[in-house]
Amino acid sequence: AKESTKKTKKKLPASPSEQQQQEITPSTETTEEEKTTKMTNACRTILECIGENPDREGLLKTPDRWAKALLFMTKGYAQTIPSVTNDAIFAEDHHHEMVVVRNIDIHSLCEHHMVPFMGVVHIGYIPDGKIIGLSKLARIAEVYARRLQVQERLTRQIADAIVDAVEPLGVAVVVECAHLCMVMRGVQKVGAKTVTSSVKGVFESNPKTRAEFFSIINGMCQPCG
Repeated sequence: AKESTKKTKKKLPASPSEQQQQEITPSTETTEEEKTTKMTNACRTILECIGENPDREGLLKTPDRWAKALLFMTKGYAQTIPSVTNDAIFAEDHHHEMVVVRNIDIHSLCEHHMVPFMGVVHIGYIPDGKIIGLSKLARIAEVYARRLQVQERLTRQIADAIVDAVEPLGVAVVVECAHLCMVMRGVQKVGAKTVTSSVKGVFESNPKTRAEFFSIINGMCQPCG
């Protein structure tokens, strides 16, 4: 974490799917009420297709509950990074050591089956004149997690957003998740976890800096004051 003279490398071009997600802006064309009505009707159809009766007592309010729950679980489509960071970026010229936030809970939906995956994200960065409020790192992760996702893209989007926000010397992001599409269906392997990482700048170019980050998130050492 000593390479304070190095600058972050230029980001790799985003893939078409990443570009599509990055260009999403909040839509004002359809109201929440209109969305809920459409989704409620769709849910009734789904219930009928699986052999259920949407008019029985236990399911009367299920379509409305489901619609509201899904809108909450995908609220990231209606959010932007500037709106969640809320100007909590500050000038700081004297700190060029690693800042790490571990074990940030995340919940998302697999875009292949719309089944949940959940786990934790670990974020580290080395400031280069600017720092960000610690809670905003969690909020950045939440924006991208609350969309239909694949874990690989989610990891990279979080890292790229932090690069854009504070232009640090480097960023490292590790995501560890259990995917219910591997538990409730398919291979049905309980306990399997997927780990993905994205490293930028000095975390990519300097093996010692990268190793320090992984030691910290694995609880093998503590950063020195």
